[in-house]
Amino acid sequence: METRHASTPTRRSLGRWLLGGTTAALMALAGSGGALAADLPGKGVQVLPLKSSIAEETFQTLLVMKALEKLGYDVQPMKDVEYPTAHIAIANGDATFMANHWNPLHADYYKNAGGDAKLYRKGIYSANAAQGYLIDKKTADAHHITNIGQLKDPEIAKLFDTDGDGKADLTGCTPGWGCEAVIEHQLTAYKLQGTVTHKQGTYSALMADTITRFKAGKPILYYTWTPYWVSNVLKPGKDVVWLQVPFSALPGEQKDIDTKLPNGRNYGFIANNQQIVANKAFTDKNPAAAKLFEVMQLPVADINAQNYLMSEGQNKAADIERHTNAWIHAHQKTFDGWIAQALAAAK
Repeated sequence: METRHASTPTRRSLGRWLLGGTTAALMALAGSGGALAADLPGKGVQVLPLKSSIAEETFQTLLVMKALEKLGYDVQPMKDVEYPTAHIAIANGDATFMANHWNPLHADYYKNAGGDAKLYRKGIYSANAAQGYLIDKKTADAHHITNIGQLKDPEIAKLFDTDGDGKADLTGCTPGWGCEAVIEHQLTAYKLQGTVTHKQGTYSALMADTITRFKAGKPILYYTWTPYWVSNVLKPGKDVVWLQVPFSALPGEQKDIDTKLPNGRNYGFIANNQQIVANKAFTDKNPAAAKLFEVMQLPVADINAQNYLMSEGQNKAADIERHTNAWIHAHQKTFDGWIAQALAAAK
């Protein structure tokens, strides 16, 4: 199952760009996109970025913000708003963009906010984001657990009971996230509501408890996704294993999607593309920004690498700023290419 994910970043690969000198990065930034400020298409236009409460989304949002600034836009500090509200705010023009729209996971949010009539999404910012259910490998091997449907058996479910009520405790999603609806739909579809409890709250805090349980040698059951730091701590195939599902079952706009892979395995989710979603009225008036949103691309492995540094303690605003500047410095030609295409679209 590990093949579905970008490889775990090594310290050497992290060093390729994240350890670049901040001074050099800032000098490179100052020299890129050589248009005069007066000629820039974003002059006098205010932009408000949104992201969810996930701190690890700051890096990819900040990268878009810095590119917009190179085009002359007056970019305001990003605000944290959960996904359903963010889509509506952007559609209504109360905000400009978010860099972490998951397609198809957020299909219902996109549709409910007005769809293509009010929102703009072109291009793929980060491809092949995976998600699903995992348990610790020790318990999987000892009890031959490969499918979440096996948790219908109360004896199997009881292995993952953390609060003494006899039901498995699944570390799940923060309320309001797209995965919340999928997990609830699947627990019902697979007839697991009687034996599995979907534990919800602040995801990072729930996962910290889950990792503590794992380190104490206790069984764990959790949902996660990539890119995110969890799979760098609990390594699939070594520490934990992905569980398959009995059959495809997704809610709402995703209901007809078959999640079965060509090899016959079914992990309940398909790989998502992360896209930049923006207010359509804004992109109609700002072709430079629209082109920028379309052409920016960020590898999952690079997001994983930056998120891993955050999990290691480099998680303050100044750290993420440094990481973003270092990425730009290490990929200056790519970054300048985005700016050049955006400027050309404005002519």
